[in-house]
Amino acid sequence: MKSTIFLRIASVLTFIHCVLHTVGGVLGSPKHGQEEITVIDMMKSHSFDMMGSMRSYWDFFFGYGIFVTITLFVQAVLFWQLSSIVKAYSAVIKPIILLFCLSFMVSAVVAWHYFFIGPAVTELLIALCLGATFATASSTRSI
Repeated sequence: MKSTIFLRIASVLTFIHCVLHTVGGVLGSPKHGQEEITVIDMMKSHSFDMMGSMRSYWDFFFGYGIFVTITLFVQAVLFWQLSSIVKAYSAVIKPIILLFCLSFMVSAVVAWHYFFIGPAVTELLIALCLGATFATASSTRSI
């Protein structure tokens, strides 16, 4: 039962992270003055040929932001789905949970170093929930 709850908490936290990233990071507009607007305009103004397509740094920046949104949404749905079957298939699911736990731990370090505290703390909380899921899930197979 505990592993189910921890996975559902991880799912909800991941979904919240997805929504906040989308609203603040992908759809948000600059609020730090003219310097930020100038940087964004510069990112948009210079295009270059990338494997036969003309792209700008803004295209890459915006596209990667959308990738993060999609990935967080898929992870939130996956964690919810895994929470429904973790009791029956915990031995099979544990390595998957551990992989995602490690991924969120590394992502928290990257977010702390390159972004800011909000996503770092959220990713650390998700990693803790996944670690608790790993610790409380049974290691025996039951079908």
